[in-house]
Amino acid sequence: MDRAQLADFLRTRREALQPEDVGLPRGPRRRTRGLRREEAATLSGMSTDYYSRLEQQRGPQPSEPMLAAIARGLRLSLSERDHLFRIAGHNTPSRPGALRSDHITPGLMRILGRLDDTPAQVVSDVAETLAQTPMACALLGDQTRFTGPERSLTYRWFTDRATRLLYPEEDHPLHSRFFTSGLRAAYSRQGAGGRAEELRDLLLDRSEEFATLWSAHEIDVPRMDPKRVRHPELGVLALQCQVLLDPEQSQTLLVYTAIPGSPDDEKLRLLPVLGARAAGT
Repeated sequence: MDRAQLADFLRTRREALQPEDVGLPRGPRRRTRGLRREEAATLSGMSTDYYSRLEQQRGPQPSEPMLAAIARGLRLSLSERDHLFRIAGHNTPSRPGALRSDHITPGLMRILGRLDDTPAQVVSDVAETLAQTPMACALLGDQTRFTGPERSLTYRWFTDRATRLLYPEEDHPLHSRFFTSGLRAAYSRQGAGGRAEELRDLLLDRSEEFATLWSAHEIDVPRMDPKRVRHPELGVLALQCQVLLDPEQSQTLLVYTAIPGSPDDEKLRLLPVLGARAAGT
């Protein structure tokens, strides 16, 4: 472990990030260049004291999961993540999917941060929601709170009945095909050992519906357009889903809009008043 290099690398990466890059407000009296240490610690899911000691060359050797959390929190590229592992005295990840590449690039975070008045979210190639705007939480619920395989909407779709309440029942067959096709595409990209294979194996064991659809080998099943979302208080909203793909990270920004002046547009305008919807409603 090279404490001096580790401390310097963390400091420079933290100072290179602006609050807007990670969805934080700048504030009128901000003087810190880049992020504050406490902000970097929060984004990395650790205490400010622990993170500060690393930057001050006083901390213990971070574990691999801790380094992965820092890489996500500081929005490191895959090359920067590998460098972080090496200077911290660990081997770089070699198995596909060993670490989650779910840190969002600063550019994509800047776009998301400018969409506070719109339902929008960033999802991984295995349908894990990585970040949401407040409007997306009001429309779809907080989908970033899940852990383990439940992080994937595809997994929840086939294993949790409550998840299907998000969409009208008559749309379920197409959604099932779409989610299965999307997981197959991710499996083709990731190969053996990736998260897609792990989810596939779990679902083959736990869902007869998924097993049947997987055996059909459907590719590029179209996304439902417009997408109909069922809200517990507003009823069904018919929304257009705009898609922005980040091919380097295999992540997608989804933005939900309605035709201006339409009843669905009026419903969207009520979301900030209603707040985040409860899980399973």
